[in-house]
Amino acid sequence: MTLHSTIDRVTDRIRERSSKTRSAYLDRIAKAAEEGPRRAHLSCGNQAHAYAGMENKDDLAASRKPNIGIVTAYNDMLSAHKPYERFPELIRAAAAQNGATAQVAGGVPAMCDGVTQGRAGMELSLFSRDVIALAAGVAMSHDTFDSALYLGVCDKIVPGLIIAAGSFGHIPSVFVPAGPMPSGLPNDEKSKVRQQFAAGEVGRDRLMEAEMASYHSPGTCTFYGTANSNQMLMEFMGLHLPGSSFVNPGTEMRDALTGAAVERAASITKLGNDFLPVGEVLDERAFVNGIVGLMATGGSTNLVLHLPAMARAAGVLLDIEDFNDISDNVPLMARVYPNGLADVNHFHAAGGLGYMIRHLLEAGLLHEDVRTIAGGGLDRYTTEPKMRDGRVVWEEGSRDSQNDKILRPATDPFAKTGGLKQLVGNLGRGVIKVSAVAPERHVIEAPARVFTDQEQVKAAFKAGDFTTDTIVVVRFQGPAANGMPELHSLTPILSVLQDRGLKVALVTDGRMSGASGKVPAAIHIAPEAANGGPIAKLRDGDMVRLDAVNGGIECLAEDFDSRDCATHDLTPNQFGMGREMFGAFRRAASDATEGACAIL
Repeated sequence: MTLHSTIDRVTDRIRERSSKTRSAYLDRIAKAAEEGPRRAHLSCGNQAHAYAGMENKDDLAASRKPNIGIVTAYNDMLSAHKPYERFPELIRAAAAQNGATAQVAGGVPAMCDGVTQGRAGMELSLFSRDVIALAAGVAMSHDTFDSALYLGVCDKIVPGLIIAAGSFGHIPSVFVPAGPMPSGLPNDEKSKVRQQFAAGEVGRDRLMEAEMASYHSPGTCTFYGTANSNQMLMEFMGLHLPGSSFVNPGTEMRDALTGAAVERAASITKLGNDFLPVGEVLDERAFVNGIVGLMATGGSTNLVLHLPAMARAAGVLLDIEDFNDISDNVPLMARVYPNGLADVNHFHAAGGLGYMIRHLLEAGLLHEDVRTIAGGGLDRYTTEPKMRDGRVVWEEGSRDSQNDKILRPATDPFAKTGGLKQLVGNLGRGVIKVSAVAPERHVIEAPARVFTDQEQVKAAFKAGDFTTDTIVVVRFQGPAANGMPELHSLTPILSVLQDRGLKVALVTDGRMSGASGKVPAAIHIAPEAANGGPIAKLRDGDMVRLDAVNGGIECLAEDFDSRDCATHDLTPNQFGMGREMFGAFRRAASDATEGACAIL
């Protein structure tokens, strides 16, 4: 199928924009690869230190077996990363079966936005991505690995690991998922209880019961938020094995796929004949494919923030105009909560990512001619894994959706576009995701109520102050101000106001979770208020127009442009809960439109 003209045009635009940075990057990783297997350049003393803890240390000292570095986000507090506890043992055994060795090179932190929502710890969340990249870089800096396995799932973890993998782009790398937990209390029922609690209709005991029934076992949360959007992204970009993203933990298939990932990591080192440095996988076509997947699945807005930072690590420069143009031409093919009632297990059973990739390829909306860790192009990702005689094999995936309420072909989608729009106007630049927003709410014009943190909004709600149509503005929430926390804890109360018949929207220089849903939210507004962005000029009562149809975000006050920017005392955001250690990140962070990254 001929590549769609917009996909072709956007890819060329990214390639041209990135020509100098990408060329310099490829030169760097080619030079690093030319030096050959890294262990060969270590002294005997260096090597002895590196192998001393291994049972099979003689294998490394006396042979040319590939040595695989494991970078893991394991901890046993977070359900998504708990399954990784067993993975090093599985990986070492699989490596031995494939004539290789494996070592845990290092661990990276993995925090959960679901735990820190609305709390001070959330102000460290975005920059944990940069810390993860740095920690993974430290692990890989030992220079003893022929390839790497990256074990991570959730919000900032995968983007941080990609930044590190890109920085070590001469090393072949395979990303290894852990899988979602089995389905629990349906996400829409959990959301109803949250709204009932926000409205004072049920007590905390009922809320706790619903939350525990939803988040109930090891594995990723089952709604389609940032964690599962990350897993989709890794498959669309050719960094997971085909069909591996949404296989439940603790199953025979999950373990077999982990073993297969090890086998592949051992086979693509420079010691063999199938050398595949990850920097060559991470080209502009792979990132375009990832954006296409994001739009076709209705994925998390957080990836609009993360993808530019991830791409920059590989010399590829993305802009939110790329997301906008791709979204305008990619159909929404999936309905997964909060964009529908299904969870990711239902989505996987209906045909999942393999089905979507097949139909998007046939529609000319994906680059097939990419390099992937599976070998060959993206067509490999239309297959699905099966167990045959105790081994995993890949067979042709389904051409038909098993549930057209969850998954549809590109020729008969749920919506003609991906539902993400760039917003540009006198308030700056930002984005809005409307795939779960009713069409009659895509344009909101209402007076502004201006706040400087989400607790003020909650207090106003409890006081009964919201009685008319309102655009809630929450500013000084950008990366330079306080680390750009998610404002997801505002979703239940804004939903209550909307259900009361009010026209409601959110405008912020902060983030909104991948779990955001039916309330219009203009997010990532840049420049941010703390850097003198025009959002700092807004006053209570200003008429604001949020237009997701035409991509506008405007204050309609006649004197708006001539106003001075308001300031805000940011001292309370600088200390406590570790925030004092992150001052350097806040000072160095780029605008949200460039990924809000402090290390690139």
